[in-house]
Amino acid sequence: MEGILYTGIPSEAELAACPGIPSAKRIEEGRVAIIECVQEIPCNPCAAACMFGAISVSGEITSLPCLDEGKCTGCGQCIVQCPGLAIIVLHKNYSETESTVDFPFEYLPLPREGDIVDAVDRAGEAVCKGRVLKVIRLASFDGTCVIRLAVPKKYAEIVKSMKRLQK
Repeated sequence: MEGILYTGIPSEAELAACPGIPSAKRIEEGRVAIIECVQEIPCNPCAAACMFGAISVSGEITSLPCLDEGKCTGCGQCIVQCPGLAIIVLHKNYSETESTVDFPFEYLPLPREGDIVDAVDRAGEAVCKGRVLKVIRLASFDGTCVIRLAVPKKYAEIVKSMKRLQK
């Protein structure tokens, strides 16, 4: 058995049906939110966080968040508002060789800009090395930080976070 209820990791089928995943074309165009929310639970802070109206939860509050990829600027304000840590922002074509992934991070110690870290997939398995470009800590983020990691382009759509650093 696979899927979020059995493994804690969304299955390919669940992700394919997820209305928060932008199209491949939109991913190529620039920074964009990727919302891997596949559980129908009462939640909608991501929609309230988006000042561009790119995220909506229509009908019941248990409906999955939908991304209007045409409105998404990739600003990242939704990342820390998701209690399920299910949102990242991807910039696939950051450079000729690198992509960036912005993700929520709630562990200490925090990495520092310039650190080389193990970038991980959604299962927490290391897939490549990443370079920390930015550590965003704002009071309004209520303890959650956002890490911006540069990774080799071929891992752009695989990397979801980084390994926790040792104290």
